[in-house]
Order: sequence, then C-alpha cells, then structure tokens
Amino acid sequence: MSDDILVKDIMSRPVTISKSAPITEALDRMLDEGIDPLIVVNHNTVVGTVSRETVAEKLGTKRNSSISPTSIHVANTVEEDFTTVYPDQDLDVVIPLLQTYKLVVVYDEDHRLVGQVTAGDILRVMRPGGVMAEVMEPACTIDVDERVVHWRRRMIDDKLHRCVVTENDKVVGIVTETDVAVAMRRFREMVEDRHQDHRIRNLLVRDIMTSPVLSIDASAGIDEVVDLMLSKGISSIPVTSNGKIAGLVTRASLLKAL
Repeated sequence: MSDDILVKDIMSRPVTISKSAPITEALDRMLDEGIDPLIVVNHNTVVGTVSRETVAEKLGTKRNSSISPTSIHVANTVEEDFTTVYPDQDLDVVIPLLQTYKLVVVYDEDHRLVGQVTAGDILRVMRPGGVMAEVMEPACTIDVDERVVHWRRRMIDDKLHRCVVTENDKVVGIVTETDVAVAMRRFREMVEDRHQDHRIRNLLVRDIMTSPVLSIDASAGIDEVVDLMLSKGISSIPVTSNGKIAGLVTRASLLKAL
C-alpha cells in the first residue's frame, strides 16, 4: 500500500518540551508549530506527550482557578499517548499505530529521538480512495449561546475534540479544544480569582469559537479536502449538503479510511 515508503522518508523533526516548562509555553509552542501534541522530555528522555486537550482540561478545572497558568507545569498534564518506531520500518506499520495513538515517536538504533510521525505526515504522501461519505464522521453541534462550562463538560464526558456551532440551524463557527485552551488561559490571566466563578459561567460559546469556519460540500473530492486541511493547518472541516451539516472530516477519520 505504501510502495515501500519508509518512516525516515516522511518523518518530521521532533517537537519537544521539558516536563518542567509551564503549560502556557507548551500551548504557545503547539500554536506556533501548528502541531498537537508535543513530545515531553525529561533530561533528553521521552516521558510522554502534552496536548491541547489536556491543557484545556487543566486550565478549566475550578481547583486551579487561584493558580496562575504560568505556575502549572507540563508535568501535571503528561499523557503516555504515543508509541515508537524506527526509521527503517515500513510506513504500513505506522498507519494502524496512528489510529490508536496521537503520535508516533521515531528512535534510532541507539534509542535516540530523531523524529516523529503525525497524521499530517502520512496524509502528505497517502490519500484514502472513495468518496466523501466514506471519510466523514458524525458532527456534534452546539448552539452559539451555550455556556462554555457546559461545552467543556461535554468534551470531557463524551471525549469530544470539536463541535460545529450553529445559530438558527445555520453553521456560524466551530469550537475546539484549542479554542477552550486559549480562552481559559486568557480568562485565568485577566480575571481576578474572586470573580472567576461568576464570570466563567457567563462565558458563551460565541465568545470563544472560531468564526467564520471553513466548510466543504459533500460533492467535493477527498484530495480537495486533504489539500485544504494541510494548507490551512487545520485538523477538521465540516461537510455540508444543501446548506446543512452532513458530517465532519478529521485527520483521524482520514487515517481510518486508509
């Protein structure tokens, strides 16, 4: 399937952060690099990953409301959501791994970190066949005036990463774990602790969503949607049919179709 493409042919440079760094630095690096998650290291040893999802969850926790975001360290958000391969392994080995893990870490024969492979790296050299309906996943929707605390709770309970925002049945934006992480950081930095509990309950999805949102028609080709996602550095695109939401294409759903 991969025509003898090897890991070393498509891997990208590893993007790391120390587990002692503040999570604000991790978030900034993820946004600057357009990547999620980051590889967390301790004395040059890989100990896990930190993602926008875990940053959003940590900053939105009430028990952290009195703590400055810069005082919360990456060590408090580390996950072991990665696996490892070697540069000379075939790319076909990596695809099922990325259907399970967020990130594949590449080691050389001396167990030194030399690269990483993400969904984006795979999609630059391989594309699913078929039609749009075969690479879509169901899209959750949320009203523009829903409270952010309720959306964050849905994210955690239902393991959601993004939701299409609607107003009067029309798509007006998208809200993701990135939007929540950025909004929670700004909120914690700007609002005094004694006012946070009240103010955060008045924060609405419309206040943090990404708008306008890119969307693509269900009649479009898969290459078109992949090219758009890679060029814009985004992880998902809503799919519409006759002006209504038909589903969502994500990098994960594209990998599953390979």
